[in-house]
Amino acid sequence: MTQVTGAVAKMDRRPFKLKLLALVSAIALLPVAAAAETPAQTQTYGTPSDLPFTLSGSYLSGRLAGFEKDYAQAAAFFEETLAADPSNTMLLERTFLLKLANGDVEQAVVYADEMEKAGLQNFLAQLALGGQRVADGNYADADAILESGRNGPLAQLSTGISRAWALYGAGKADEAVAVIQSLDGPEWFDVFKATHEAHILFAAGKNKEALEAIQGAYEIDQGAIRVVDAYARILAANGRQKEAIEALDTFDIRFRGHPKISQTRETIESGAVIPPMVTDPAQGMAEILYGLGAVIGRDGGEELSSSYLQLSLYLDPQAEFAAIALGSVFERMNRPARAIEALMKVPADSVLKREAEILVGTNFNALDKLDEARSHLEKLIKQDPSDLEAVIALGNILRSHEIYADADQTYTKGIDTIAELKPEHWLLLYFRGIARERLGKWPEAEADFRKALELNENQPLVLNYLGYSLVDQGLKLDEALNMIKTAVDLRPTDGYIVDSLGWVYFRLGRYEEAVVELEKAIELRPADPVINDHLGDAYWMAGRKNEARFQWNHARDLGPDEKDLPKILDKIENGLKEVPGTDAAKAATGENGG
Repeated sequence: MTQVTGAVAKMDRRPFKLKLLALVSAIALLPVAAAAETPAQTQTYGTPSDLPFTLSGSYLSGRLAGFEKDYAQAAAFFEETLAADPSNTMLLERTFLLKLANGDVEQAVVYADEMEKAGLQNFLAQLALGGQRVADGNYADADAILESGRNGPLAQLSTGISRAWALYGAGKADEAVAVIQSLDGPEWFDVFKATHEAHILFAAGKNKEALEAIQGAYEIDQGAIRVVDAYARILAANGRQKEAIEALDTFDIRFRGHPKISQTRETIESGAVIPPMVTDPAQGMAEILYGLGAVIGRDGGEELSSSYLQLSLYLDPQAEFAAIALGSVFERMNRPARAIEALMKVPADSVLKREAEILVGTNFNALDKLDEARSHLEKLIKQDPSDLEAVIALGNILRSHEIYADADQTYTKGIDTIAELKPEHWLLLYFRGIARERLGKWPEAEADFRKALELNENQPLVLNYLGYSLVDQGLKLDEALNMIKTAVDLRPTDGYIVDSLGWVYFRLGRYEEAVVELEKAIELRPADPVINDHLGDAYWMAGRKNEARFQWNHARDLGPDEKDLPKILDKIENGLKEVPGTDAAKAATGENGG
């Protein structure tokens, strides 16, 4: 099989003949040991080159790899299976999709061509073939490929706007605009249609018409960075710089700004000529694929989203937003190594580069590479100590590894760069307060929590943590209980905060009330071992011993922290012997100091 897969890896837009060497065909028919298809083997699916080949074995391994979002392995197994059964159109289509999602676009195009020849009406194959022609500057062929519509709104919008960019490349800007305007679909079409109509008109030098188009998109979505950026640029190009700056100001106020918006502001304020966001047809097609791929990724369609974003980056390797979005998709798929690979594609001169580098650091941590994560983020902070995003990322990583002293120092260095604390800085103080509480530096931790509440009154996370910590130490119990009640009122569906209220009642000896709240928390977070353990304790103290042991057994089975497991096992065996609590009389009288 090595010969076949190696040949495919070297393909470069050449017609691919899906035929198998006679030797390989013979091997595929040979019997193999029964162990080759056991569940245990499937779980560790290996690679096509290190397992004995069977058609069913490779197919099932490919299915498993695809289920686990390992597109590279899944594509390799399906490719191997397809080589043994080249007339199987289902295998052909699956191999194509996995190749595209994995970023092997040139190889995907070969399979897309075979799909078209087989009469498979797959719009992604159409986009891949059209995209390849656009990338080559062969706009007439791209137009011919993309002209035939495919069923479904997503297919129609994707191929329609891609075709418009091919027409623009062929010097047919008016026809391109007409194609976009003719697209008929649901309401969510409108913002994409208006934006790309404006891009094409702006690139064609028709600034006034471009402004009319982009105003339609801006009215629909004033929170989309790419829409706001295009709107401000086109306003400025029409001599309306003041309105352009006002649009950027509005975005900054509502959405706390963005590096790309700041960059556009600088360009406009400098008085420089405002260039179109998109001038090249490949960039234009990449832009629509990014826009749709990013939205699809947020809705959970990882494979389809990855396909769109990989094709976007193929068309425009400088597509910074597509690279960030692809990294985010891989993060959600729990594929940090692939996320890093995508994030590293953000160009060095991009204003998004630091954001990408911060995410690279957090993904190193997700790979359990603490040293690499720490070194990477420390380098970024050294370059710019006032970069609070990098400070928070490093501090949180250190805190997650219980390196609290270093986390405290990291947060402090970031806070020291702030001339005047503002409402948005509450989070930094909250995180430092947690680190200091873990270090046993309670007076300093409490000061941080209270300062965070000064900056952001009634912030539920701070109220919960501060209130719980006060009760845990038997301090200011009335105030603490009210804090947690307020936090629950603000976030009644947060299982962890509801658990805090239940556990506070438990610590105060109010066991029936504890049971009520902890049962609510379990409904919200049924798989959390700590909450199940807490409910078991409350049941025990309420005299419900059998239910308590059931809950502790459930907590045991949910994989609690290693330090908690011996305590849970002891309670299952011997019951609750030591009751963690606080003097309830203090809660009643308020004589709890502090």
